[in-house]
Amino acid sequence: MKEFMLIFRSEKKVERSTPEEMQAQIKTWQDWIGGIAAQGKFVGTNALGMEAKVVRSNNIITDGPYMELKEMVGGYVIVKADDIEEAIKLSDGCPVLSYGGSVEVRDVMVFNQ
Repeated sequence: MKEFMLIFRSEKKVERSTPEEMQAQIKTWQDWIGGIAAQGKFVGTNALGMEAKVVRSNNIITDGPYMELKEMVGGYVIVKADDIEEAIKLSDGCPVLSYGGSVEVRDVMVFNQ
């Protein structure tokens, strides 16, 4: 089996959710990830915070990430799958899709040491 990263993108939101809305959102994510784990295909996950900088060549540091874009990366899940088609199927039901976001599916390259 190979590893694939499912990268979650959505439009930046300015409004804040209520604590109840946040709990409901967290539960949908937990349920979805739990379904992948129940299949033995879950490797790991993390959400990404809002604090970021981008380091460019010549040690140029700017606010980031890419604030001029409409979309931002909010987090990722690493899964195990036989091929990219199976990894795409694992993205079914991802909560980010329910509010207009997207899931980028990428294979993880493993380098022999």
